[in-house]
Amino acid sequence: MIHPAADVQSKQIGDGTRVWQYAIILPGAVVGKDCNINCHTFIENDVIIGNRVTIKSGVFLWDGLRLADDVFIGPNVTFTNDKYPRSKQYPSAFQLTQIGAFASVGANATILGGITIGEYALIGAGAVVTKDVPPFTLVYGNPARAMAKLNEKGEIIEKYNGT
Repeated sequence: MIHPAADVQSKQIGDGTRVWQYAIILPGAVVGKDCNINCHTFIENDVIIGNRVTIKSGVFLWDGLRLADDVFIGPNVTFTNDKYPRSKQYPSAFQLTQIGAFASVGANATILGGITIGEYALIGAGAVVTKDVPPFTLVYGNPARAMAKLNEKGEIIEKYNGT
């Protein structure tokens, strides 16, 4: 289902994916099956999204972003892809950012370019992620710090640093 008010230029949209109003998906983007792309989103050309991914409202996915299967991106999450951005000056290559399978990124988190977030990781709302996040790890804060080890259900199985 693609809402008539969406601008979907890509031909690589998987079966069962829903794209809501005012979403823009550029021609080079790849979106997997059974995804939910909420309203007011933007997906650039060099973006690959796996299957069963949810992208909530107000999220812009820039070139160099890779989302594995079953990822959740909360509302207004901010991604970057250029370490030294300048107006009308572009890098030879944008930073590659990877989000592992079953990872979740909470509302209003900021993910700097070049970061890898491991599978089943959980990024707390409002976190500013400045370095890689290991699999099965809960991080939050500014800058984000590892606070706990998680299981596949997202339950805390070990707290870190007195949390």
